[in-house]
Amino acid sequence: MKAAYKRVLLKLSGEALMGDRQFGIDPTVLKTFAKEIYDVHQLGVQIGIVIGGGNIFRGIQAAAHGINKVSGDQMGMLATVINSIAFQNALEELGVQTRLQTAIKMEQIAEPMIMRRAIRHLEKGRVVIFGAGTGNPYFTTDTAAVLRAIEIEAELIIKGTRVDGVYDSDPEKNGDAVLFKALTYKDVISQDLKVMDHTAITLCHENNLPIKVFNLNTKGNLLKLITGEEIGTIVKEKL
Repeated sequence: MKAAYKRVLLKLSGEALMGDRQFGIDPTVLKTFAKEIYDVHQLGVQIGIVIGGGNIFRGIQAAAHGINKVSGDQMGMLATVINSIAFQNALEELGVQTRLQTAIKMEQIAEPMIMRRAIRHLEKGRVVIFGAGTGNPYFTTDTAAVLRAIEIEAELIIKGTRVDGVYDSDPEKNGDAVLFKALTYKDVISQDLKVMDHTAITLCHENNLPIKVFNLNTKGNLLKLITGEEIGTIVKEKL
């Protein structure tokens, strides 16, 4: 089995770690996702990871309860670090060497985000997890994921979701939703499709970074994607 990509960045939502819970981290889901990454790592693929924090704290919801936007986003950044530490532990239990880098300095917990150091870790076969978003309020972890992917010169950004790709409407609410196999960046913005926020899509567009959206909950899907199977939805410059 041969990988189709040398270096990728995987974006996971914090909600994906909840499983069937209302909040927090489901240890079974955590271990399952870690095993998916382990299988890909065994092929020699260099992997960066960005995880959201919505399973612990969401800045948008905080704003509705009277917490100002900047404070809410900062709390959300810290939530991503909690998820990153949990994921780091799950990967290391499988024997995968990892490094956690954060956009906010916290030396007792993680390295600061340094592009050249991150690339060197990847070249040495370590999985690098990027926490704390961009380190700035008003930017999502989608945008952070794209930024990190560009910095480490990833060939592809992979977004793991609960559905099989990008649809014209929410497939969990509409049984007749249509799955797109391929889209351009302009399609995503003009049709307001829920792939990533517009800032992230624009960054991908400007840097010609393709996005693959797929169902991470289906066992073996990540390995299939990495080895070149046509699953999920691809978003790129031209079809």
